[in-house]
Amino acid sequence: MSSSKRKTGFVCHELYMWHNTGNYAGPMPYGNPVQPDTHAENPETKRRLRNLLEVAGLTRQLHTIDPREATEEEILRFHTPEHLARLKALSDGIGGDAGVFTPMGRGSYEIALLSAGGVLAALEAVLEGEVDNAYALVRPPGHHALADEGMGFCLFGNAALGGFHAFEKYGLERIAIVDWDVHHGNGTQHSFEEDDSIFYFSTHQYPFYPGTGSFEEAGKGKGKGFTLNVPLSTGYGDGEYLEIFEQILKPAALKFKPELILVSAGFDIYMDDPLGGMRVTPEGFAGLTRSMLDISSQCCDGKLVLTLEGGYNLQGLRDSVKEVLKEMAGLATFDKASVLARADQTMLDRVIKNVAQIHSGL
Repeated sequence: MSSSKRKTGFVCHELYMWHNTGNYAGPMPYGNPVQPDTHAENPETKRRLRNLLEVAGLTRQLHTIDPREATEEEILRFHTPEHLARLKALSDGIGGDAGVFTPMGRGSYEIALLSAGGVLAALEAVLEGEVDNAYALVRPPGHHALADEGMGFCLFGNAALGGFHAFEKYGLERIAIVDWDVHHGNGTQHSFEEDDSIFYFSTHQYPFYPGTGSFEEAGKGKGKGFTLNVPLSTGYGDGEYLEIFEQILKPAALKFKPELILVSAGFDIYMDDPLGGMRVTPEGFAGLTRSMLDISSQCCDGKLVLTLEGGYNLQGLRDSVKEVLKEMAGLATFDKASVLARADQTMLDRVIKNVAQIHSGL
């Protein structure tokens, strides 16, 4: 399928690379031991990714969006005052542990504000028509962060804060958040699971850190049915992921009719990622992006914002993010049929059956 040229926004900032996690290389919750140079939030991996995108000339074809610090008022739409006070104290001192597996260094509070604000700036550019869609290469990530503490290397819930911002500033009534990271976005889910104005969809390796995201987690109260989890065993690749997006996500999203789609784009489902067990290639990430573009074009005039979550293999990040950006900007041609033809139907049938038992309306 040939894409038409689109104006794609791109958010990045050198300060994102200054967030110091101490290159922690101790016991990890992910099941895979890692060394300091492949640490699950090593700044050099993201800095080198940005530099490689610049050298390849891709960033010159994108529209630069300058991030801003999120205000404390914006952060408090989700997080508690006690959480902010704790992060400030650690940041003003010598750093420390902001939560379970969430080390931070001096100055990280302001960088986390800039990370969350980068997502808000991307969202603003899309909703105000400055760009067609946007990609936020921010750090630290956000989808594990809880209202009252950091978790899994996440300090603030970037995607969740984007949702609250779209509601509060722009008066949107329906937003979809899609999470394709290898880990379940427990923080994002918990922030909206009693709310029927957010549709949250997640594919993730299971059982795996943080241990949440079963099929049965489908929302609570008036939000029942508006959370759709697709937990997967290891070994799912391009065809299976794309079929899940086409057969499960697409009809659910089109039924919900969001006015904006936010994507927590984790690249740790890449086939050689040191922390995951999936088999997605750069072509597969292009396919997932194409699926999101198709869905957003049908329900919300293409209003789509992607924000970086995980991803710890430099080559995988470089090649995969490049394909994602090319799809977003309409600089690529993706053959959906050839990828779908490679899907293992037996693997898919199990997943579709389990989803249908919980979400009978699909």
